[in-house]
Amino acid sequence: MKRILLVKTSSLGDVIHNLPVVTDILQQHPDAHIDWVVEEAFADIPKLHPAIKQVFTVAVRRWRKQLLCKKTWCEIATFKKQVSQQPYDLIIDTQGLIKSAVMTTFALGSKCGMDKHSAREPLASYFYHKKYPVARNQHAVTRNRALAAQACGYQLRDNAPTYGIAAKEGVLNVALPPSFVVGLHGTSKDSKLWPTRLWIDLAKQLATQHQSLVLPWASEAEQQRAQAIASEADNVIVLPKLSIAQLACIIEQAWVAVGVDTGLSHLSVALNIPTVAIYTDTNPARTGVMASANSKVVNLGGVQQIPSVASVLDAIQTMTAI
Repeated sequence: MKRILLVKTSSLGDVIHNLPVVTDILQQHPDAHIDWVVEEAFADIPKLHPAIKQVFTVAVRRWRKQLLCKKTWCEIATFKKQVSQQPYDLIIDTQGLIKSAVMTTFALGSKCGMDKHSAREPLASYFYHKKYPVARNQHAVTRNRALAAQACGYQLRDNAPTYGIAAKEGVLNVALPPSFVVGLHGTSKDSKLWPTRLWIDLAKQLATQHQSLVLPWASEAEQQRAQAIASEADNVIVLPKLSIAQLACIIEQAWVAVGVDTGLSHLSVALNIPTVAIYTDTNPARTGVMASANSKVVNLGGVQQIPSVASVLDAIQTMTAI
């Protein structure tokens, strides 16, 4: 049995992009024992994969703000103790950052990562025992898969990725309509947002198709935007604040997902929900949603482009008509 530790800590979309690595490894080594190091805020994602044995959480974002706090150093010591309990055959850092590379040193085993010409932060490569070239001009999912293939010694197949996750059943006290579109409107940068007026127009157009628009939120600004959309359309439902695992349950029940450049759009694809991803400030060729063999996706827009409501509706019609 091969024991493998994957290090991919953040952000939400990046963690989801790493899921196909698990499937690839298991196709070559069916009895592999695979663990994962991840930022505490995104731990729900690897926990949704049935093949991940243990999830080790870190809190680098929080620790940086509390470096002088005793609790911080106690948590770091606990992580180091947990991750070093058993040696690994391979420790694969697909993050390619100095912070993730440092985490590999806490575990026992052969450290693998991208070489200095491939890693997002070149200095990270100096922490690895084995370093591999991975072309930069590829989608993030492909880069992760390519690195893992080299580290594990198998040929990467030219096939669609398999994310391998499913929402876990749980009790959600949320009344949902029989058919709905989930609108993933929140994102990390204002420049990535789709204008509120377009969300309102989309909701009104969906009403003519007897579809509701269900809106999650994570911050006060996102809640206010969701409520503003709901105030203009009767078919809009604003969800309570939910965890990622709970949101996965909601998304998995959706007819279609429409989302901006956010990790939740990648989550909907990983759950095999037809997904329209809207890009206004980034290039979807590099980090756009990538379909699995069982999912349908459409990436719209790009840098300084604002897709129209009509283009979103056309994409929905194309995906659902097949």
